[in-house]
Amino acid sequence: MGAATLPLGETSPATGLCGLRVEIQGAVQGVGFRPFVYRLASELGLTGWVINNSQGVFIEAQGTQAALDEFTARLPAEKPPLARITRLTTTPLALTTRYAKFDIRHSDDHGPKTALLLPDAATCPDCLAEILNPTDRRAGYPFTNCTNCGPRFSIIRALPYDRPNTTMRKFRMCPACQAEYDNPADRRFHAQPNACPVCGPQVQLAMNNEQLTKNCEPCGRDTALQKTAEILRRGGIVAVKGLGGFHLMADAANPDAVARLRERKQRPGKPLAVMAATLEQARALVQISAAAETALQAVEAPILLLPKQPDAPLAPNVAPDNPNLGVMLPYTPLHHLLLRQFGGALVATSGNLSDEPICTDNDEAARRLGPIADAFLLHNRPIERHVDDSVAWHVEGQIRLLRRARGFAPLPVLLRDDIPTVLAVGAHLKNTVALSVNNQVFISQHIGDLETAESLAAFERVIADFLRMYDAEPALIAHDLHPDYLSTKWALDQLQMPNGERRTAGGNTEPEIKLVGVQHHHAHLAACLAENHEAGPALGVIWDGTGFGTDGTIWGGEFLLGNAATFERAAHLRPFRLPGGDAAVKEPRRTALALLWELFGADALEMDDLPPIRTFSPAERRLLGQMLNKGLNAPLTTSAGRLFDGVAALVGLHPRVSFEGQAAMALECAADPTERGAYPLPYAPPGLEWRPLVDAVLADLQRGASPGIISARFHNGLAAAIVRVAQDVGQETVALSGGCFQNRRLTEQVAGQLRQAGFRVLLHRHVPPNDGGISLGQIAVAASSL
Repeated sequence: MGAATLPLGETSPATGLCGLRVEIQGAVQGVGFRPFVYRLASELGLTGWVINNSQGVFIEAQGTQAALDEFTARLPAEKPPLARITRLTTTPLALTTRYAKFDIRHSDDHGPKTALLLPDAATCPDCLAEILNPTDRRAGYPFTNCTNCGPRFSIIRALPYDRPNTTMRKFRMCPACQAEYDNPADRRFHAQPNACPVCGPQVQLAMNNEQLTKNCEPCGRDTALQKTAEILRRGGIVAVKGLGGFHLMADAANPDAVARLRERKQRPGKPLAVMAATLEQARALVQISAAAETALQAVEAPILLLPKQPDAPLAPNVAPDNPNLGVMLPYTPLHHLLLRQFGGALVATSGNLSDEPICTDNDEAARRLGPIADAFLLHNRPIERHVDDSVAWHVEGQIRLLRRARGFAPLPVLLRDDIPTVLAVGAHLKNTVALSVNNQVFISQHIGDLETAESLAAFERVIADFLRMYDAEPALIAHDLHPDYLSTKWALDQLQMPNGERRTAGGNTEPEIKLVGVQHHHAHLAACLAENHEAGPALGVIWDGTGFGTDGTIWGGEFLLGNAATFERAAHLRPFRLPGGDAAVKEPRRTALALLWELFGADALEMDDLPPIRTFSPAERRLLGQMLNKGLNAPLTTSAGRLFDGVAALVGLHPRVSFEGQAAMALECAADPTERGAYPLPYAPPGLEWRPLVDAVLADLQRGASPGIISARFHNGLAAAIVRVAQDVGQETVALSGGCFQNRRLTEQVAGQLRQAGFRVLLHRHVPPNDGGISLGQIAVAASSL
């Protein structure tokens, strides 16, 4: 952001001094902004004061016009590393009161709450050096932090961001920490989580679930870390309480330990993330480009999906049948110390059972993780809210998010214009919620799939959290059109109270507000436009697994022409049936049969030469044939995600899956990068005809073509078909969104070929292309409806 233009103030004839008020909004609390202002003002000889309040940072300054000009120029140019300025305004002030010096005033919590909540930040180099220095008073201390790093979003309870409003309020600082906290020249000045071994949180080790519910093992932090490392070396599984919840950790080089973790966590096939102690250790696991190196070491410290090294010292069952590995570096002092104590890389997966939110509380961990973990490494700093690790990848030369959580949430996406306050409740899978305040859309941390009571409770807590933190009263609640989504049901429940009142997550009542149903794929298009600051119109190529269409069928291979306000369905994949509905999502072999049925009818049931058909018993074939013939429990869909599944099953990859997208991922990974052939997908508006593609797949199978060749021709055919539809529609701007664009090969092929054909291409970067971005799109669509 450039320097603000300073209007001329009223100069005192007697002194030649001017007065100025500066209002700064953005991520400016908990980042050392007030001491930065204090030091800059003191250097320039200014007097006055700076204060935090619920909107941001306010400054009154007095000095010469030249000094004030320099002050306003240097504020955005030299701001602290974690600060983000979204708005800086200046107002001249008359010198009615003279200040003798420049002060930092206590925070003011009155007025509207618009200050940005800052995400948790990875350990800075200064703090890391301290904990690794045996002579430092914080040597080996797992909760070391300063204004440049440490917990923020995971500990804050209310605005403004001050220690009494955090979960650190019960830890009274010792004299040494208090002196740092009070010294504007110290990097721990007003560092709200500031602590040391004398006065701060402590780490403890519990050897089993029974002990966890009573008393943790009475050992010092060094002993606790040493014993934890020993358990891990012996192949044990340890639940480690971190920043925004628990990790389940195991030796990443021990296949037996990884197998036990998978069995207990009920995660048989989905890749597991790995934490490496250092960048050098990570290089032994994955190939790291310059951009990836920067991302791994950034304050956000996400899990980054990178190509595996051929000889990586890694158990093969960490990320089976996948050329990529999710790697992160330690982002808290506790992780740094544990990884160094262990001496190798650790699996670090979310502390939960599949489909549940991560655990944050010690007692909750005892109940939910007791059957999984052999030991628990705990601490006594409460976690106010769950925050998963973010996941990112490197596509088209940029780091882009696949899961938006720690390090990114809840920083807002900024819109082009101010909009009314809207609450969006997201989709069913990969759920996030969002809240708009002026031109800011605050997107929650990843909540996950709303498949369990625990997930629904987390969803309701996040909504209540957002509304409370920002004192927000939404004018609208935006939700998906699908009537069976739990997020949709929650929104509809808000209108079920008597006397025109609605029930909030906290059980209170408020005046009735309006609901806006937003079509799923329209929300994807609107999200991509919003984060790219585009008003549209654009052609949205929205390909995913499932979305409830305006015609009551299941959409998923869509070409939508429009903007946030409106859209038309310009084209789509040819519909086919899903025998068993949701059962087909878990059994791609059913989708394969459905594709064959569209070509051959009942003869498809006898095609035993094909891998997916051989897996069905005679009774299953009869039942599925009846479903497809009569359309019973076999909804129509245009889903591109299911087309991926069906082709994967046809070539012998995953007739059944244990996690969403497993078959499609395997098909992508199998693709031969040297193959240039493409299967045909004729386009006769509005239908994109996939049957010739499946015919060509079957012909290649008869000829003995490898899965790699078939997969490459499949991807190439899809990319060429998308370009043909875009050329037919004729809209210059094309937005790519939906879960299928988590496929790197598809995304880069389509984007590259569209640009070669003269189109402008919009991709997601700050929100995921999957359903984690739906809540942003719902906000944009709902706001445009007013």
